[in-house]
Amino acid sequence: MEKRRNRKMRMIFLAAAVLLSFAGCKEQEKKTEEKDAKAEEKEWEEAENTPYGKYPELVTYTLGQMSGANNSNLPEGNTYEDNAYTRYLREMLNIQNESVYMEREERYDEYVNILVKDHTLPDVLVVSDRETLHELVENNLVEDLTDVYESCASPRIKEMYDSYGGELLEGGMFDGRLMAIPETVIDHGPCLLWLRKDWMDELGLDEPESLEEAFKIIEAFRKNRMGAAPGEEPIGLLCDTSLVGTTSTNYSVEPVFDSFHASPQRWIRNHQGEIVYGSVTEETKKALGYLNELYERGILDTDFALRAQNNLRDLVVEGKCGAFFGLWWTPNNPLMDTYSQEGGAEWEPYYLTGDVQMEDQRFTTFRDNKYVVVRKGYEHPEIVMKIISVLFDYTRYEAKDADEVNSYFALNVDPTARPLVINVDYYEATYKVTENIRKALNGGISVNSLSAIEKSYYDACSNYLEGRNVTAEDWAAYKTRISAVGLLIDGNYKPPVRKYLEDTDGEIPETLKKLEKNTFIQIIMGKKPLDYFDEFVKMWYEQGGKELTEQVRKDVGK
Repeated sequence: MEKRRNRKMRMIFLAAAVLLSFAGCKEQEKKTEEKDAKAEEKEWEEAENTPYGKYPELVTYTLGQMSGANNSNLPEGNTYEDNAYTRYLREMLNIQNESVYMEREERYDEYVNILVKDHTLPDVLVVSDRETLHELVENNLVEDLTDVYESCASPRIKEMYDSYGGELLEGGMFDGRLMAIPETVIDHGPCLLWLRKDWMDELGLDEPESLEEAFKIIEAFRKNRMGAAPGEEPIGLLCDTSLVGTTSTNYSVEPVFDSFHASPQRWIRNHQGEIVYGSVTEETKKALGYLNELYERGILDTDFALRAQNNLRDLVVEGKCGAFFGLWWTPNNPLMDTYSQEGGAEWEPYYLTGDVQMEDQRFTTFRDNKYVVVRKGYEHPEIVMKIISVLFDYTRYEAKDADEVNSYFALNVDPTARPLVINVDYYEATYKVTENIRKALNGGISVNSLSAIEKSYYDACSNYLEGRNVTAEDWAAYKTRISAVGLLIDGNYKPPVRKYLEDTDGEIPETLKKLEKNTFIQIIMGKKPLDYFDEFVKMWYEQGGKELTEQVRKDVGK
């Protein structure tokens, strides 16, 4: 009986112990869960408020993607959702794009306008039209990114924006709030003259030291029918009908205008201190007179008024012409396509306007910029600033595991492959990068001191110089960074200080643009005498130019 009572007591004790133990486990489990929840909450807070904090769970975002030609020149097997950029961002930040909105570059703005009108925006979008940006902000369709910039832009990214002065970042501000992240428009320098060096060697011609010497070389090209098949007319200096270009096009004749201190299609403050439209100045008239001389001599392509932009590129790639003006990156496009061809066209750049000091102050607008916006209501608006900080700061300057990302520069992968089709860098980045590459090639600094992008170009340039299985990309890297940018550095080129006009200031109406374009082309082709320029100036002011000039002067100050 006593034994039974003791066994019962032991059972009660054990049951109590089990209950206490169970309660203790539950309590411990609860504490662990609370601890884990707090840790996860801290991870989310860090991710949402720092440039490089990693999200504890995968964060996805729909993306308005501007697709490029040839799959943006991505390596085989890579896509817009799965490439070096997206893989690195997923590994570092735990984010993944879903590029459900895609359109080619030439139709992108039109497509974005449709999305805006229908209020069917993706989570993240790049906008390249100021009117569309205004519409997005005015209709409360995009997130305020002011706090996002402060917390998730790395110190170096902020330094990059500061290198342009405060006006650039202000281009994305409305009522003092940052509603869009602007791209940084790096100075691309003046146009260089690109000549077929193999043709010059074949004809025994010396390298030019002035524009006039270069034009005599082009005359010799035509006289000797270089690039022309039997029955074809030889082609002179290629020229786009826009005459002066932007940072996205070649084939302008801007250096000719520069040589006359003319600034067509820009608002300028002249040496008398007045703000005027550069297309109506006496300097522009003289430049047009000289272009007419070049046309009459056959130096300027006699069919320039009939050619479309893609036709100009074809003439270069097919070896039909031997001269055109282009920016430093010209070897990437279109010249890289000529490198591997049989016979190997040899192109060389020449900087022939280095002695021209543009005294007039030039103005520009934000109209040609691209902007990153985030759909109103998207849970993680900070994601855009984190992407910018990782791709344009961390991978270039700090990462030890971003070789694949940085190899894209030397492989000439198009910027449209990036989740955000913009670039962010210092204003003078083009020249700083080349200076460092040259120092490393010459043994002046250690290769280890180069940033990732500099190291990528250094490797390609070394390959080219040493002749180790040289690729078209190696050749283009050397020709852009060392040959072309090197000329600007050695020529003491200094990037101008940008002065910005407000959106509504100085926008030339289509009627005046058409009047100007038709007049200039007719004068160059000799269909109108040079003195017709004075009639053009009179019409330009009468048809709205006078009021436009007064408004710009009022807003900017005489």
